[in-house]
Amino acid sequence: MKNAFGQSRRGFVGSVLGGVLGASVLRGEEGKGGVLGQGRFRYRPVPGWGVLDEETPVKNCHGIVRDREGHLILLTDHVANNVIVYDAAGKLVTKWGTEFPGAHGLSIVTEGAREVLFITCLQTHRVVKATLDGEVLQEWRWPESTGKYAKEAEFKPSWTLHLADGRFWVLDGYGKDYVMRYDAEGKLEGVMGGAEGGIVQWGPHGGMAMEGGAEGASLLIAMSDQQHLLRLGLDGRKLGQVELPGGNPRQIREQDGHFFVAHLADNWPTDRASRGFVSVLDAKMRVVSNVGGSAPEYGEDGVLRKMRNESEVFVHPHDLVLDAEGSLYVAQFASGGTYPVKLERV
Repeated sequence: MKNAFGQSRRGFVGSVLGGVLGASVLRGEEGKGGVLGQGRFRYRPVPGWGVLDEETPVKNCHGIVRDREGHLILLTDHVANNVIVYDAAGKLVTKWGTEFPGAHGLSIVTEGAREVLFITCLQTHRVVKATLDGEVLQEWRWPESTGKYAKEAEFKPSWTLHLADGRFWVLDGYGKDYVMRYDAEGKLEGVMGGAEGGIVQWGPHGGMAMEGGAEGASLLIAMSDQQHLLRLGLDGRKLGQVELPGGNPRQIREQDGHFFVAHLADNWPTDRASRGFVSVLDAKMRVVSNVGGSAPEYGEDGVLRKMRNESEVFVHPHDLVLDAEGSLYVAQFASGGTYPVKLERV
């Protein structure tokens, strides 16, 4: 049976990690021992992981990735240090970057023998490729040649999606909702989406390029305020959609056949004080666990019932990454300068 995608298969730091998070764990609000999630995907928060001193501040923690050495790389829009690199224990390895006041999307890509970072910046209207230690290798400004933009300020790229052969796509999630396609050398090849392409505003935020599937390579896009995941063919053709009622999907990561989705909040933007959670979806795109949220419930009609936050551990999850042991690391937006939250799988 095919699924919906056509596939066969600082001040605040103390309060959150030392107060709210600690209190949640001690009270056991999510079950015995402060465990979050359901079924096979249950996690226990690790208080204090990644908390640094005032010399290494964060503002909004937008993106987080893991390199092959096991380092966790965090992107923040605090220009004292846009990129913060942690070791597995949550200790500072290095930090760099002061030129991304609108730092937002972070992708890590393997190019031959090296790994590189792709950073999107909303305020400088650009995409940058850099080495892991901060050397800028290439950058892309607004795609003026497409004729879709009257001025640079209209282009506000949210994330980049990458295939293994080097091709990549740029989501203009805070601008005009277009998706730009580039070849492996970084040459602009085309544009799709936008209002005329059926992409709703305040939709394409983050996502991933998928190598396989019944219809070949595709893009899986987290549609934020639209509360669903959208799968597009590389030509922009809509291949499927997965509804996530009550969620606000900002980014998607995949591990061992499961998809992990960071939801900013359960009632955003209507209630900006509402909190978020992390969903785990199986290969058939059915939610099997909500970490920090209500247990997923499907009706007899197969429709997912509205999900909601049920924990104070998270404020506004924005991105996440997993390590080899399956632990989650969650970066948060508009959460009072909160460092990443680590959750160990139990």
